[in-house]
Amino acid sequence: MRRYLVAQIRCGSWLGKHTSSLSPGHSPPYPTVKDSIGTEKQKDLRIHPAANAAGILLHAPNPMIRAPIQETQGKLLQYSLELKKNGKAETTIIPRIRMLKQIAKLCNLNNPEEVKTTLADLKWNGNTKKQFVITYSQYLKYLGLTWQAPKYRKQDKLPFIPTEQEIDQLIASTGKTTSTLLQTLKETGMRIGEAKMLKWTDINTQQKTINITPEKGSNPRILPLSDKLINMLNSLNKRQDGYIFIQDIDSARTTFDKQRKDLATKLSNDRIRKITFHTLRHYKGTMEYHKTKDIMHVKYVLGHKQIECTLIYINLEQALFLTENEDFICKVAKTIEEALPLIEAGFTQATEYNGIKIFKKRK
Repeated sequence: MRRYLVAQIRCGSWLGKHTSSLSPGHSPPYPTVKDSIGTEKQKDLRIHPAANAAGILLHAPNPMIRAPIQETQGKLLQYSLELKKNGKAETTIIPRIRMLKQIAKLCNLNNPEEVKTTLADLKWNGNTKKQFVITYSQYLKYLGLTWQAPKYRKQDKLPFIPTEQEIDQLIASTGKTTSTLLQTLKETGMRIGEAKMLKWTDINTQQKTINITPEKGSNPRILPLSDKLINMLNSLNKRQDGYIFIQDIDSARTTFDKQRKDLATKLSNDRIRKITFHTLRHYKGTMEYHKTKDIMHVKYVLGHKQIECTLIYINLEQALFLTENEDFICKVAKTIEEALPLIEAGFTQATEYNGIKIFKKRK
């Protein structure tokens, strides 16, 4: 039976010890073992998902694999370290390395023409191929190489928006930590990378707010929390490092994927399989616009710097609620005491007349 080396790495001591002197063309020093006749062979490595924060591939080469693949793994490792050194977030690095790794299994990643032919034969959609072209072009630039990049047309498609019932079913079917993470994403619309950076000091239980540290050039923001989410957060065991959630996003995603698959099978609902961490961000943006019809409010909630990034939620809301009844229930309030219950029940202020506030809510 093969033996596996599990490397618990977080961009730390092992990498600095073994990779600091490597050039882009050299592989990291894999351990060796002797086979039954005494010949040294490279030991098969299985890197723990935590190592993905540094861009290490999940499956290192086995002893019989050809040399170019091993060299490519060394280059990808160095490239991931370079991206991290240049300030790229883990949530940016991991998808890039994963995509390059997929192609490396099919062809020589150092041969642009071979990559181009392989890409053309893949059954990826135009958006995925276009994203790979961008990723691979950046990788070639790092290697000092160029290519005549193929052109793929972007296919505009609105993101998938599940129903609230489907989201709540998924939240209820997962473990304590995952369900709390999903509820946080649902209520705030934050990115998974922003959720990763959350600390207990970011939660204000008295004011029922959460302070979001932005990523990917977004804006910081403070958003309200429900009593339900506060109770879920308080039920978690507090980590010694001060963070609320697990710092290994790949591991969290793997756990979530399994639980999501099990629920989709149990309920015979393939729509649940389409729900990702980022899906909940789109859900929040769509529902906030539906509730307020205020695109600037949605821009603030999601932390967008450019309004162009937010405008998609107008189309999403219109498509999702195309057949919705536009009839409203109307209520009036003369005092704050009369207005507060209406707001808590989902009413929004429509106008004010002679000092009387008029509220509305869709039937």
